[in-house]
Amino acid sequence: MEKKYRNIFLEAGYAAEEIEIRLRDSFQTIFYGPDRFYFEVGDDMGYLTDTGNHDVRTEGMSYGMMMCVQMDRKEEFDRIWKWTRTYMYMDRGYHKGYFAWSVNTEGKPNAYGPAPDGEEYFAMALLFASHRWGDGDGIFNYSEQAKEILHTVLHQEDDGRGRNMWDLNNHLIRFIPEKDYTDPSYHLPHFYELFSLWANEEDRGFWEKAAEASREYLKKACHPVTGLCAEYSTFDGVPYDGEQEIYGRHDWYYSDAYRTIAAIGLDHEWFGEERCYDWQTRTAENLQRFFCETVKDQPDAVYSLDGKILKDKALHPVAIIATNAQASLAIPGPLNGNALACVRKFWETPLRTGERRYYDNCLYFFALLALSGNYRIYG
Repeated sequence: MEKKYRNIFLEAGYAAEEIEIRLRDSFQTIFYGPDRFYFEVGDDMGYLTDTGNHDVRTEGMSYGMMMCVQMDRKEEFDRIWKWTRTYMYMDRGYHKGYFAWSVNTEGKPNAYGPAPDGEEYFAMALLFASHRWGDGDGIFNYSEQAKEILHTVLHQEDDGRGRNMWDLNNHLIRFIPEKDYTDPSYHLPHFYELFSLWANEEDRGFWEKAAEASREYLKKACHPVTGLCAEYSTFDGVPYDGEQEIYGRHDWYYSDAYRTIAAIGLDHEWFGEERCYDWQTRTAENLQRFFCETVKDQPDAVYSLDGKILKDKALHPVAIIATNAQASLAIPGPLNGNALACVRKFWETPLRTGERRYYDNCLYFFALLALSGNYRIYG
């Protein structure tokens, strides 16, 4: 039986045609409008650039691929993937098989290490592409490429190179392979559920355990009153406050952290409701109550997990609005109260313009997909 996806915007009273236009126009703006951050190179490649940091990141490239497969845009998908494989894939050395997380727009690496969120999004987007469009040859044999990535992230140590992206003992994703702490927003148990069906057979049991381990972790990482989480945390869910002289402060609710509640909402949409993940609903309700009632006069600040304002202005205020709305997927209907307020606020918010538009608009578009019932499993 085909899965039914909620259209939260319809529930909020918006017209189906209006929703479709918003989705289509937003994709056009991101990829081809005056404020785009997707750029084509030659006859068969393209990249998305981080407009705030003026580089190309595995985060943005994998996000772009996911946008394209969800929107049935194969040409753009293949362009992005070919640019990624040409300029970001590391074919030798300590990180062989991983992707350099940051390169410049000419394809020269700024870093020779990976960021695991890129690999997990690449793998998921490739698997969906395989199921939606069929496999091609070489790097366009999508399912083969995805399985290779999913093998590499778990078997780097077995193969005598660097470290794995997941801790094989606790089944949790690392912030980077060299560090034994994590980033809550990297935890995508809804992806791992699907990896447990489609990865190499010998690794499917690991991904099944990873899905449940990440859900148990997220319960601990999200504050029981505010629903907020830190950018980085220990594997026990405690905000990570080490190495601030290297990475700066990341024990607060700040840019990376906004993605966590969006992932919880999507996990609930794909798998949670039928499995009664009530904690996801409670977390979403807590977070929306915090923004709608507790800090309604200052909803775009930087917060400690217990809700204290640490800085007056967040770097990505549109991302907060988008992810707060996507949290509504974890709250059963009928849509009302804070859930409805967050969705309406998001609908009334345009795509961001200016230098920092990349990150905000990526999360904005994912929220559009999810809340319109168009962020779907292709299997």
